[in-house]
Amino acid sequence: MKFSPLRRVRPELVLDSLSGAVIALDEKLHVTYLNAGAEHLFGVSRRHALSAPLATAIPHFAEHESRLQEAHRTGAGFIERELRLQRVGDEPITVDLTATPIHAGKPWILMEAVAVDRHLRSTRDEWLATSQQVSRELVRGLAHEIKNPLGGIRGAAQLLEREFPDAEHREYTRVIIREADRLQNLVNRMLGPSRAPQKSLINVHEVVEHVRRLIEAEATSAVRVVRDYDPSIPELEADREQLIQAALNVARNALQAIDGKGSITLRTRAKRQVTIASQRHRVVAQIDIEDDGPGIAEEMQEKIFYPMVTTRAGGTGLGLPIAQYLIQSHGGAIECRSRPGCTTFSILVPFQQ
Repeated sequence: MKFSPLRRVRPELVLDSLSGAVIALDEKLHVTYLNAGAEHLFGVSRRHALSAPLATAIPHFAEHESRLQEAHRTGAGFIERELRLQRVGDEPITVDLTATPIHAGKPWILMEAVAVDRHLRSTRDEWLATSQQVSRELVRGLAHEIKNPLGGIRGAAQLLEREFPDAEHREYTRVIIREADRLQNLVNRMLGPSRAPQKSLINVHEVVEHVRRLIEAEATSAVRVVRDYDPSIPELEADREQLIQAALNVARNALQAIDGKGSITLRTRAKRQVTIASQRHRVVAQIDIEDDGPGIAEEMQEKIFYPMVTTRAGGTGLGLPIAQYLIQSHGGAIECRSRPGCTTFSILVPFQQ
């Protein structure tokens, strides 16, 4: 019997497949390695982090440098449970951190960080997705029930208009027909898109640029639109029109939030090792739409994707739910982070595995 030799697996490929963050430091606490999990967890770029001091590469650890220096000096590692890490301007991250000094040729420290809130977040995202689906089906059912009598009302108004063609009666029948049409349009929006995504390879930046031009055409001269694109993002398989509609709905919300004065930032990034609805994706395209408006109240942040929920007087509360539905049909999601002066909606769409 003939046995084929085992293929050697590159260690960096194994480490990149881990969901936890792995970081290696030299004796000066400069970063010598970090895996894809660390890039995703701390929002840093491997290219910029390598060879940089830890506090510069990953500012979350700035206040913990003395503890790491002590571990390096004494050769004694440590484990910190539920350690709260934060970079200025970002949401805090809670991790279980293990630091292990290793002496192999030159002394170095291996750090492993596992986000303890990831499982809770995944469970919350699943619950929200299920709740939104139930809410969407309820609204769609209600919309279908409204459409039939609405058509009857419009038809009756048209018959009355023919029966009484004088101007006095026509004024009233026209009001009925106009309002019936307005409600019909609202119901159609409640029903949302009816077709499945027609996917093809598209350039993410062409989509974002199209949205930018539309937003700038609607904005006042006091609104500044900032572009921050990652040119290395490859082509994405998606429905171009649906992706434009989703991004445009979110961007228009940002435009309304700043109320005619402020800035909107359009940002693109490729994110690695991202979990969406319990499914792990090696790489996803991320489109951030950020505004410097007043922010969204914390109690509203989990409700804004429900139909008919709005924080704006006169709003329909349908733009974000439709955007979320379109992105979910691509296997992605829309996330929101908000505080006064900075609200960011992130559109996440997986690349083909």
